Amino acid sequence: MKITGIKTLVCDAYRTNFIFVRIDTDEGIHGVGEATMSFGENAAVGCIKDLEPAFLGQDPTAIDRLWHDNYRDSYWRGGPVLMSALAGLEMACWDIKGKALNQPLWQLLGGKFRDRVPCYANAWFVPAKTPAEFAAKAKEAAQAGWKALKWDPFGTAYRDVSNLEYRTAIECVAAVREAVGPSIDLMIEGHGRFDLQSAMRIGQALAEYKVLWFEEPLFPENFEALAELRRRIPVPIAAGERIYTRYDARRFLELGCAHFMQPDISRVGIREMTYMSAWAETHSVAFCPHNPAGPITNAATLQVAAAVPNFFLMETMATDVPWRKDITTEELRMQDGAMLVPDKPGLGIDICEDAIAAHPQKYYHLRHYRGDLTSIRPANAAAWFKS
Repeated sequence: MKITGIKTLVCDAYRTNFIFVRIDTDEGIHGVGEATMSFGENAAVGCIKDLEPAFLGQDPTAIDRLWHDNYRDSYWRGGPVLMSALAGLEMACWDIKGKALNQPLWQLLGGKFRDRVPCYANAWFVPAKTPAEFAAKAKEAAQAGWKALKWDPFGTAYRDVSNLEYRTAIECVAAVREAVGPSIDLMIEGHGRFDLQSAMRIGQALAEYKVLWFEEPLFPENFEALAELRRRIPVPIAAGERIYTRYDARRFLELGCAHFMQPDISRVGIREMTYMSAWAETHSVAFCPHNPAGPITNAATLQVAAAVPNFFLMETMATDVPWRKDITTEELRMQDGAMLVPDKPGLGIDICEDAIAAHPQKYYHLRHYRGDLTSIRPANAAAWFKS
C-alpha cells in the first residue's frame, strides 16, 4: 500500500478552526486525522504541505518509521506547529491501518482496559459570567448526568491576581460547589495565567471546596516552578497540555510537576500519547488527556483512553457548534458521565467534505485573558453525542 495524496480541510468552529487531514492510498483506503490548533491554523496547514513530499509514495502502515523520519528530518524539532502537523498525519495513518486490518485502533494498541471512558465536562457554563450564573449552569450540568465539571473563573486576571479578582473567583467556586453538592468533582482551570505567589494564594483557598485539581496554574514553560507549587499547596495539580514530545514529558515527570498529566493528542499524536502514558504510570501519575478540539481528535483520544492502564478522566466538551453533527460521521454515546468505546475499524469516524466546505476558516483571537472566555459557544450550540 502506498500513499497517493494528502488533503487538509479547515472548518470554522466558532472559537477556533478544526484542521482535518485526509490521506489517500493506492488501495482505495483512506484515513483521517486532526491537527487543530487554537491559533496558527495557517502555519499547521503549511507544515502539513511541507511534509507531504516525504509521505507520498510511502507505506502508511509503517507508522513509527514515517513519524520518526519526518520528526528527525525537520531539524527544528518539537513545538506546536510541527507536532500538530505530524499528529494529524499520524492519526490518518493509524486510521488506514485499522481499516486495512478491520480492527479498531484500541485493538492495535494492545486491546481495551475499559469499555466506558469516564469524562469530565467543559463548556457546560456558556454563557455564564457571574457566580450565580455559573451555579445555575452547574446545577443543569449535574442534572444532565455529568459527574465532573471544569471551568476557568478568573476573568481577565493575568500573572498577578488582585483582591477583587481573587474574591470573585473564589466566590464562583463556592457558588458552584454549593449548587452541585459534594458528589460532583470540580476542576479549576488556570490557563497558564499566574505567577507562583498568586497561584499559591489561590491554591490554598481552593482546598476548602475539595476541588479535584487546579489546572495549568502557572506559565507552562516553567516546570521548576510548577514542581515547587505542587509541594506548597494542598490541592492536586493537573498540567501537560503544552507538552509536545516524550522528551518534554520525561522532564515534566521527573521534576514532579503534577498529579495528573494532560497531553493533547492533536499536539503529540497517538504513539507519543501512549509513550507519555507509560512514562506517567512509572511515576504514579494519572493520565487525563486534554481534549477540547474536534471530532477526529475526540475519536483518537477515546481509543487511546480505552487502551492504557493509568487513564483516569477524559476532557469532553459538553456542547459544540450545531454543524459538528454534519461535518463528520461521528456517532458516540454517553452513559452516566462516561463515553462508550466504539468497535468500528480504525478511528471509527470519517469526514464529510461538502459540509466542511460550508463553514470556511475564520480568524479568532485567543480569548483566555480578555474576559470573554465563557463565550466559546454560539447561542444555538448543542450536545453532539447521544445519551
